Amino acid sequence: MRILMLTWEYPPRIVGGIARHVEEISWALAADPTLEVHVVTCDFPGAPAEEVVRGVHIHRVAPYDAPGGHADFFHWLHQLNAAMRDRAWALCHDWLGRKKGRAPIDPKSLGEGEAVLLHAHDWVASFAAVELKHAFKLPLVGTIHATEFGRNQGIHTDTNHYINDTEVWLTTEAWRVIVCAEFMRREVEFALNCPGDKIDVIPNGIHAEKFHFPFSAAEAADFRLRFAAPDEKLVLFVGRGVREKGAQILVEAMPQIRSASGGVKLVIAGGGHRQHLVDLAHSIGVGGNVFCTGFISDDALLRLYRVADVACFPSLYEPFGIVALEAMAAGTPVVVSDAGGLPEVVEHDLSGTVTWANNPESLAWGVTRVLQDRATALRLAKRARKRVDSHFSWTHIAADTLRVYNRVWNEYRESSW
Repeated sequence: MRILMLTWEYPPRIVGGIARHVEEISWALAADPTLEVHVVTCDFPGAPAEEVVRGVHIHRVAPYDAPGGHADFFHWLHQLNAAMRDRAWALCHDWLGRKKGRAPIDPKSLGEGEAVLLHAHDWVASFAAVELKHAFKLPLVGTIHATEFGRNQGIHTDTNHYINDTEVWLTTEAWRVIVCAEFMRREVEFALNCPGDKIDVIPNGIHAEKFHFPFSAAEAADFRLRFAAPDEKLVLFVGRGVREKGAQILVEAMPQIRSASGGVKLVIAGGGHRQHLVDLAHSIGVGGNVFCTGFISDDALLRLYRVADVACFPSLYEPFGIVALEAMAAGTPVVVSDAGGLPEVVEHDLSGTVTWANNPESLAWGVTRVLQDRATALRLAKRARKRVDSHFSWTHIAADTLRVYNRVWNEYRESSW
């Protein structure tokens, strides 16, 4: 079976969590000898247009130019989808020997080696995916990584309506819809009017072994000095500075955390806009205790997880929480909010501490608890690392995904178009 994935971001183009997810699930699927995995995505400076990485065939395309240029995101997006469609069209034509306008494919005539299944990751890739579905009469699987309704706590603007309508369109056109958590199943049912029995819950995953590198106590102490003094406890936040990720709640909790636990440094890791967090920290008197790293390399981030006393993710909206999974894999005690799918990843008092969303007092309690009761925190962190191996390995996730693919293909073969 050939799997043709469409996604607007794929490393080295990384905008959010979709890029890493598609990269790592594609690697895991490509390890199966019965699958041939192709990814059509946006180009990136310095990245080759065509390459094979860990068995995955990657096809990068540049958005088409148009009169007036790329005036806004949606214009750019449709030009990208047109380019993605054309590259994928050529692949499908080569595989299936069909041209536009010819008779529809008879699914019963396709052998296992000819099977082709489309997989669109999020609404951004839906325009190309749906057109290919109908042009070649092929089944489409859609993954909804987040919803516009959830990100904005409702649909309020014309832009919200446009994205929401496109998400509804993708889930309607898809044969099956994959989401990462039971929370997301409920949200997709409600916000996108998608039948619950059409949705498969498959969690995100992680390569936990990336944290298993030599890192002596002396090296760790020296590295840690780049971010905090020896007598300071290090609280780590990893993520974008957007409101939904909740970094501002953690900054607001810092006075209480410092009052209870003494010297504490909050490190906010990652690029993007951070000035509003710096301004907030200074306005409440903790400016000297909050450090924004700006862009940080993957190698440095892995080490930062390892030296942190606690990793904290107080999201207001979070479909899953891959950063929490990274902290768990690193063996770092984790504190999260009870937003979205986070409590499905971090189980309170079993693999971490769960606090109330959008509540600095609750968050301060959770962080202080970890900093003061290290025996309990480290015991939970040890359980969390085992949970990563048992629930969130890509081997398990690829097997679940393949079951969805096989179900779709078998149903497709037994159905009239």
